[in-house]
Amino acid sequence: MTNDVLIVVAAAVVQDGRLLVVSKQAAPDVFYLPGGKPEPGEAPLETLTRELREELGVTPYNPRLLATVENRAALEDQQMRMTVYTTDLDDVPQPAAELAALHWITSEYDVHLAPAVREQVLPLIRQAL
Repeated sequence: MTNDVLIVVAAAVVQDGRLLVVSKQAAPDVFYLPGGKPEPGEAPLETLTRELREELGVTPYNPRLLATVENRAALEDQQMRMTVYTTDLDDVPQPAAELAALHWITSEYDVHLAPAVREQVLPLIRQAL
């Protein structure tokens, strides 16, 4: 385990009262927000756009900063700082790249959520709606 903080940019996509979550092939039972790590010199919104294109074949539009949260990364088991944007999508998302699945959830009990999503992001989304 490393002491470095993992930097992540993620999308909170809510449609019809449901939140989009995804899982990776490396851990198909753990769901988290779509997004990923920035490449060197990449701004957060550039990361968000690149990751959503790679993982889901979609482009975000009208992204709005929701919050930056810190928690343990579910897959990497290290401290993570995640900048979360609420956003709409230009098309229907389809899992690609390293993703195993996507689900639209209505509650934290629908799937096994990563701690940051369950403990911090869901309450923030509920407050924002």
